[in-house]
Amino acid sequence: MKGRLALALAISLMATPVAFAHGVMRSDDELIKVLKTAAPATIVEHATIMNMAEDGKMKVIQQGTNGWTCMDPGTHGEGEPMCADEAAMAWADAWQNKKPPPAALGFMYMLKGDSGVSNTDPYDESSAATPTNNWIQTGPHVMIVGTDARGMIDKYPKDAKADASRPYVMWPGTPYEHLMLPVK
Repeated sequence: MKGRLALALAISLMATPVAFAHGVMRSDDELIKVLKTAAPATIVEHATIMNMAEDGKMKVIQQGTNGWTCMDPGTHGEGEPMCADEAAMAWADAWQNKKPPPAALGFMYMLKGDSGVSNTDPYDESSAATPTNNWIQTGPHVMIVGTDARGMIDKYPKDAKADASRPYVMWPGTPYEHLMLPVK
């Protein structure tokens, strides 16, 4: 699994503690250092922080007070650190579990960037571009998710081969379409 699919799996594991065998193993201190590259320091400082235990299950290493959750569900040496608010966590859980997405607007930070993913298939597990998967790598970005965002999303490009240097809609035409906002 790569990128956002790994993110959704890690998010769903928070509610259901089962093995998560593909994530990046880091000490708690290393993870916190990496997460500081994912979102503003004030978010990370007061967020719930999840790390993978030796048994492969996600565990809380810092209980937050601000409604945000930060983790690094990436499957690469560098990982893909991110922080999401409560509504974004609910959206990612719905996506991972193929449930209807919630209406509430959610916000995610991925200021260190991502490793790329299909822009048209939320469940494509490819680890690289193929002739048919409309691969996109956005780099540092934030995301706005939730069905209440649809009116706003409709004003942005919904191209399968999106320009990742400008705002665009990821996974257009699916229940999980969301707004990608590059911040570089």
